[in-house]
Amino acid sequence: MANGAGTMVADWLARGGLRPTRQRLALAELLVGDGEDRHVTAESLYALSLKSGEKVSLATVYNTLRAFCDAGLMNEVVVDGSKSYFDTRMDDHPHFYWEETAELTDAPKDQLQITGLPEAPDGTEVARVDVVIRLRKKA
Repeated sequence: MANGAGTMVADWLARGGLRPTRQRLALAELLVGDGEDRHVTAESLYALSLKSGEKVSLATVYNTLRAFCDAGLMNEVVVDGSKSYFDTRMDDHPHFYWEETAELTDAPKDQLQITGLPEAPDGTEVARVDVVIRLRKKA
């Protein structure tokens, strides 16, 4: 981990109020260390961590991703109710879900228009709207 990247990763964890444990630092480095936004599953981050030589369990990866979400550092995007992706880009934006490859990518935010939402039930407010546009090749 380069010193500049290490500082950026530590600052990212501090923004969420998280203690910089060795495993959090290692996983955060893989997620945001190069300054690029990512969409990962727990399984893909686990595979990436093994490839980088970091020894963490899949359960630790799940727990760490949950902690990052709870700290407001990432968003969880659920596809099909059973597949979760974790997104490091925190502004409101839509996603494309590519059915053939099970990949999640950002969709153009400026091309999305939501013209109305149902009224939130009494005592609640809309926290955010997730838009996942499913894509497949034409037959």
